[in-house]
Amino acid sequence: MTKQKTVLITGGGSGIGRALTLEATRRGYQPLITGRTHATLERTAALAGLGEGAIIVADVSRSEDRLRLAEEVAGRLDILINNAGCLTVGPLSTLSDQDLDRMAQTNLVAPVALTRDLLPALDAAGGRIVNIGSVFGDIAYPYFSAYSATKFGLRGFSDAMRRELSGTGIGVTYVAPRATRTAAESEFAPLIEPLQMTLDSAERVAREAWDAIEAGQREAFPKGKERIFVKLQRLFPKLIDRSVGAQARAPKTLAAVETLRRS
Repeated sequence: MTKQKTVLITGGGSGIGRALTLEATRRGYQPLITGRTHATLERTAALAGLGEGAIIVADVSRSEDRLRLAEEVAGRLDILINNAGCLTVGPLSTLSDQDLDRMAQTNLVAPVALTRDLLPALDAAGGRIVNIGSVFGDIAYPYFSAYSATKFGLRGFSDAMRRELSGTGIGVTYVAPRATRTAAESEFAPLIEPLQMTLDSAERVAREAWDAIEAGQREAFPKGKERIFVKLQRLFPKLIDRSVGAQARAPKTLAAVETLRRS
């Protein structure tokens, strides 16, 4: 009988993390889910048919909590999904030091540190590191400047680790969804229409992420215009500068930004 593969999913209490957990159980994996709030993790576990043993309440930005996670995986881990993230949007001038620190710690420092701490367990299994980034990690959008910076960093980390770990048996997949319908949507809701943002369901993101993981892909982007824009960004960034810059200056966008300022 084939042993179930174990996957640790950070930010598993809601949104994409919850959808990744449900999809994992459907595909026959054994998820461990972590996050800072027991109640939300408990809800995910119930929906996925998991017991209390699958729940690990932890803040991945804390070294002592990461040590506990390393102990919980018992020295062997098949897949690590660095999914936990947060965002605050608006003109850079309106973002506080707390906003910047929270995004940098959660979106970039924590996944780097957790990956480091779990490398021995991943090495024992010949496992895979999966980093959930964003299309904004390729196409830097106005009013998402700090968030984009963290996701650019996560994409760079993914590329570096893929090369550093080549030949070890550990794979790396970078997943870059576009905007997703989760609770975080409220943070940027006024910008959806003026920036012509397409939103996917968390369930679709999870399915496409798991397809990429199981295929051993190096990176995965959503199907649609964003995939084309990513290629243009890499080859002809000035074209994206002009297009997105015009969006940023449009009256509808500026009105939406003013709404964000007042909220």
